[in-house]
Amino acid sequence: MSEYNVLEMNQGNNGHGKVEIAPEVIEVIAGIAASEVEGVAQMRGNFATGVVERLGKKNHGKGVKVELSEEGITVDVYCLMKFGVSIPTVAGKIQDNIRQALLNMTALEAEAVNIHVVGISFETQKQEPEVEEEI
Repeated sequence: MSEYNVLEMNQGNNGHGKVEIAPEVIEVIAGIAASEVEGVAQMRGNFATGVVERLGKKNHGKGVKVELSEEGITVDVYCLMKFGVSIPTVAGKIQDNIRQALLNMTALEAEAVNIHVVGISFETQKQEPEVEEEI
């Protein structure tokens, strides 16, 4: 790892230079991989990410925290599950999906992928407002 809090890719010395991956990139990859799993209602964000998303910018890294240490990469995912799903099954699928996405896109293996279920989302049907007819 570098002193600038990025991961250096040391696979193969092809003489073209070095490749560094910022932790934010890993957060985005993990966030997209987690939200692709069926049963995940949404990723947890804070007030600022909610405001930014309302303005039109999608934050794919929300709900994901990446920690770089000497032991390796630890990914913490905070998500809400849909009501009625098997939480252990969905959590396992999230872990598998994140590990596979990181391996495919960055050739890095995560030391740990921790899933934190912070809530359950109940599907509520929105009632359409009644429109008064003009006579």
